[in-house]
Amino acid sequence: MNKVAIVYWSGTGNTEAMADLIAQGVRTAGGEADLVQAADFDSSKLDGYDAFAFGCPAMGDEELEEMEFLPMYNEVEPHLPGRKVALFGSYDWNDGEWMELWEKRAEEAGVDVVDSVIAKDYPDDDASADCMRLGTLIAK
Repeated sequence: MNKVAIVYWSGTGNTEAMADLIAQGVRTAGGEADLVQAADFDSSKLDGYDAFAFGCPAMGDEELEEMEFLPMYNEVEPHLPGRKVALFGSYDWNDGEWMELWEKRAEEAGVDVVDSVIAKDYPDDDASADCMRLGTLIAK
């Protein structure tokens, strides 16, 4: 059984809803899911998990949230190569370019992102199904 950390920051609850759905997918696949606020996570906790889903909505000019999420992610990213990682988040404007930028950043850091999911605002039926699928994927 895989133990998965679902680490996220959510301003309006949209990304939190996605995190909950990913956790459901993990549990459906027989894994153990821990939902963790970004401010409560750092690299000292990495070895307690088999896989990770990091979630952050698009902020400002297609950026990751800078006060809590980005400092945490900057600290853990160098320790992520060789680990199973997924990315997720919500957006309200543009077309989700922040996720493409985040995936590229992760790739350049040597992180193998197994998949990512985005949702426009609150996850609709399609995005909810994608979140559940993502949870199942990282639980295996």
